[in-house]
Amino acid sequence: LYAPFSPRGRVNCRNIKQDCPALDCTNPILLPGHCCKTCLKGTDDLKQTDPLLDSFEYFHEKGKEDDLHKSYNDRSYLSSEDTVQGESRTDFVALLTGVMDSWLPTSSGVARIRLSLTRTSLTFSVTYQRIGRPSKIVFLDSDGMTVFEYKVPKGQSDMICSVWKNVPKPLLWQLQSEQMHIRMATSTSRREEVEGKIVKHRALFAETFSSMLTSGEEKSGMGGIAMLTLSDSENNLHFILILQGLIQHKDKEPVLVPIQVQLMYRQHILREIRANITSNDPDFAEVLTDLNSRELFWLSRGQLEIAVATEGQNPRQIQGFITSRKSCDTLQSVMSSGDALTPGKTGGVGSAVFNLHDNGTLDYQVQVAGLTSDVVGLTIELKPRRRHKRSVLYDLTAEYSKASRWAVGSWSRLEARHIHMLLQNELFINVATAHNQEGELRGQIKAMPYNGIEVPRHELPTPLAGHFVSPPVRTGSSGHAWVYVDKQCHLHYEIIVAGLSKTDDVTVNAHLHGLAEIGELDDSSASHKRLLTGFYGSQAQGVLKDLSIELLQHLDQGTAFIQVSTKMNPHGEIRGRVHVPNSCMSGVGAGAGAEVEEVEFDDILLKDPEELKKDPHTCFFENQHQAHGTRWTPNYDKCFTCSCQKRTVICDPVICPVLTCSRTIQPENKCCPVCDERRELKDVKVPERVEEHPEGCYFEGDQKMHAPGTTWHPFVPPFGYIKCAVCTCKGSTGEVHCEKVTCPVLTCSHPVRRSPSDCCKECPEEERTPAGLQHSDMMQADGPRHCKFGKNYYQNSDNWHPWVPLVGEMKCINCWCDHGVTKCQRKQCPVLTCSNITRTENSCCPECAGNKDEDGPMTNTPDKQRSRRPR
Repeated sequence: LYAPFSPRGRVNCRNIKQDCPALDCTNPILLPGHCCKTCLKGTDDLKQTDPLLDSFEYFHEKGKEDDLHKSYNDRSYLSSEDTVQGESRTDFVALLTGVMDSWLPTSSGVARIRLSLTRTSLTFSVTYQRIGRPSKIVFLDSDGMTVFEYKVPKGQSDMICSVWKNVPKPLLWQLQSEQMHIRMATSTSRREEVEGKIVKHRALFAETFSSMLTSGEEKSGMGGIAMLTLSDSENNLHFILILQGLIQHKDKEPVLVPIQVQLMYRQHILREIRANITSNDPDFAEVLTDLNSRELFWLSRGQLEIAVATEGQNPRQIQGFITSRKSCDTLQSVMSSGDALTPGKTGGVGSAVFNLHDNGTLDYQVQVAGLTSDVVGLTIELKPRRRHKRSVLYDLTAEYSKASRWAVGSWSRLEARHIHMLLQNELFINVATAHNQEGELRGQIKAMPYNGIEVPRHELPTPLAGHFVSPPVRTGSSGHAWVYVDKQCHLHYEIIVAGLSKTDDVTVNAHLHGLAEIGELDDSSASHKRLLTGFYGSQAQGVLKDLSIELLQHLDQGTAFIQVSTKMNPHGEIRGRVHVPNSCMSGVGAGAGAEVEEVEFDDILLKDPEELKKDPHTCFFENQHQAHGTRWTPNYDKCFTCSCQKRTVICDPVICPVLTCSRTIQPENKCCPVCDERRELKDVKVPERVEEHPEGCYFEGDQKMHAPGTTWHPFVPPFGYIKCAVCTCKGSTGEVHCEKVTCPVLTCSHPVRRSPSDCCKECPEEERTPAGLQHSDMMQADGPRHCKFGKNYYQNSDNWHPWVPLVGEMKCINCWCDHGVTKCQRKQCPVLTCSNITRTENSCCPECAGNKDEDGPMTNTPDKQRSRRPR
């Protein structure tokens, strides 16, 4: 649009698309930010701006005034964390009308498909009119060949939601260059088909109202869609029309066709615009200025119609009602104390789900937990224009139940402006309490994009709060989660968090924010915990296929939890109790067969190098492709374990656990020494041993077999080896038992945790350094040389127990300083011949129960533990 300056203050707009130059190529494309189409010269022409900036022209202006003085229409507070790094979203739209058969259309149906591409996943939502429920949706490439087919399940909803995962790279290129089509067909006796082209459009980001335009004629083959939005500061309605089949023109040369666009209420014409459009590109954009209060009211209630008609001897017309934008996304909000107008750390949580109807009614469900005091206010608000000056739109307090801590109701008086702001993520929900009158919790109401995960988003999710962690954590973060178990006993989950604690490590902040896991409420049973995912933003989702029967039982009984841990709170920052009724406890049955078959199929895909190359998450290491999430032992060093995490290979050295036996051996092809039980028990009568499990134990964490009786630190990607836990393979049953490392008792008055990832606290360095001995003294003093061990200095003849990070003080090892040389020796343990052997806490050696049949000690040399580093 071209807008010349007018001295009277009036802006005149003229559509200049008809002035675009003629092109000689067959498939011209419209590049982002351009008014006229251009011929495709190569892939360089396809470079585009961030889709979050591809919108109407007036969204590109950004004010530079202070944030406190920005008006409610400012969008700068939209967090970049909401889109994971490298996962920007590109939106497309397709208008489908009747397919031509023998030069005649086969249907008068019209469908609109909105598509969103994130990496290689293409989600799509379908609305349709004047056509029966479709049976299949087919994607066609530039040659008209079927490349993906979705069979639509039977249902009553007029909205179809699905996802095409792992779109091949060549088709991604065709999609970006607008060379793909979609065809939709019904399975009724009166078979109908509609088809249309997938295009990118700048208006999709700004769209808050929409209309689907249809014709009253039978098998008309024409239709259209209107994408509309309100100006941020004026009551102007901007709209863009995409038309198909309305103009019948058989000449190759484009011609101008006069049309009229009418805004109507109950067949009464309120506004009318006359313009000319080109026959080969019938899109049209215009602005209806200064809508009055009645027009805005009818717009909010879905009672306005927009009609487009050609002029001349045989006029043709399509029309439709204007409603709020439809999509498969979910309006929701996570309320946290960290996002309050006065940020705090209370450990509380608020969770809300909304549903917007065509008539402007907004249904809401709100729940809160872990508050410091009673709720005194529950409101939907604008972003404050001034610090701490709230702008309340709607008060929900009357619907709040103190007993259930829920609020359920409807807001039936949304204005058109409120609907526009709601769909632009510009509204907030605030929870005020007796101790925090201005608000203890606050959250932004956001549209959570549909991603194909099967979870009941219409229901209230499980709230996640520091209040539910044991012991409770006073944190400013919170979250909520949807969890669902399907017929195959697969767990589908979707988690949203707000304000997770972060460390000062920039690399950590830029990538991994937290770790989500699911387990049972009894923390003592660590074997029933399962890692769900790592957080790389504010949202995480996935499907877990191999849940244990025990964990499924806890989900059914409501004794399971979902917990999110961070570097600042490695033992849990927010948690919520999960109750998912399921029928998986009686046995795996048919569901298990389907699960095994699917797992085997996935394994085939993972082993196919060609399939791996197509996956953008695949890692390339040592001339091999490794799938995302897999773990392996590298060729360069068998004492390392590597994992693939979204194109990044992380290799960690194998950490050998401390052995308490008197003699050790180093097996071939093994990284860690093991106890030499045969040599220890030589010439000693021992009772008959239970037959060990012949195959050892399979540990899912590192995906390796472990010999009976061996111990190791668990491997959890992407964190690597967790030194806070030790796992043991029980030879008699083949089961893996993992337990946390017991932290040592400290003698200092102010212990500290040096790193957020450390399991145990330790004494500060100044409290461990011998008094009166400074570093400068050690360098200059005469006489016997001093020793340095770790970060500590010791005088000659000093004795100490070594201090190992993440483990603490090793009381079973004695070290001493011998004229500048540190020497260490493990305490010698006796070989026991009794059958009932026990180990007491804080003791270095096992003992016979009742001190019976205790044998004398056998001498040994200090253990030497291998240490390998990558070459």
